[in-house]
Amino acid sequence: MDLVPIKDLDVRGRNVVDIIDGMYEAGGFSAKNLALGVEILSKMESEECTRLLSFPACIIATGTRGIIKDFVKEKLFDAVITTCGTLDHDLARLWKDYYQGDFLLDDKELHKEGINRLGNILIPNECYGAVLEEKLQPMIEEMYREKKEWSVYELIWKLGERLEKEKKKNESIVYWCYKNKIPVIVPGIFDGAVGSQLWMFWQQHRDFRINLFQDEQKMSDLVFEAKKAGAFMIGGGISKHHTIWWSQFRDGLDYAVYITTAVEYDGSLSGARLREAISWGKIKEEAKQVTIDGDATALLPFMAAALFERLKK
Repeated sequence: MDLVPIKDLDVRGRNVVDIIDGMYEAGGFSAKNLALGVEILSKMESEECTRLLSFPACIIATGTRGIIKDFVKEKLFDAVITTCGTLDHDLARLWKDYYQGDFLLDDKELHKEGINRLGNILIPNECYGAVLEEKLQPMIEEMYREKKEWSVYELIWKLGERLEKEKKKNESIVYWCYKNKIPVIVPGIFDGAVGSQLWMFWQQHRDFRINLFQDEQKMSDLVFEAKKAGAFMIGGGISKHHTIWWSQFRDGLDYAVYITTAVEYDGSLSGARLREAISWGKIKEEAKQVTIDGDATALLPFMAAALFERLKK
């Protein structure tokens, strides 16, 4: 094989794209994979490719929400696959603030004060379940009067439409997915506060229906109509698996970038490297793919900045 020499990094006076490119040439351990990830995402954006974005809810409780919002605002992806908590945090933060915290705070004391801890983020009860119930129940009532049965992605678009008069609407992922008609697929819709609000409404309206089959049909249409398919998967769990599960029915993804903090040796889906998905036919043998180890809240700002700069050029 051809041997390529390692080059030292010089970051003085250089922009983020130059630094990312330099990380690849420097041969840093996770750094090279991060640079390769940006390269694959750039390639995915430049081709006629159906682009999927998956992520868990936790990062939407942080400022990383702004990066995801920009991804869908600028139409970098054709569909989002995520968890119910993404809706919870995205909507709740329209009306209430979340706060800085610490991993080492006393959780018993927080519970007594009515404050929920998500890592080092603090979410008072009134900023989460209480405000979502207050705001969502009237919206769901309006939807029910319009029609009795909804797919989840249509329901999310309708929620986005209801945000038009909100002062902070431009900060919302839900709003921009509605504006750009990007379907948001939430296979675990009842595992969160928005799902609980739907269930609560159903208690008094037993003819109200959530049709998950329509969401799965939307996923089917996306993957089977794709000439090429690529996915940027941030974190694991059901979001990642639903993305690669559907991709196997078109013989796998052509492009795949995965960020994870999970370990591989316990056999978990979150810890599984993308090379494992090749054995299942969920990623093509010849696909351009990379797994990046690290915290997305630390890595994603640099990857997104480099990606936006490359696309601008």
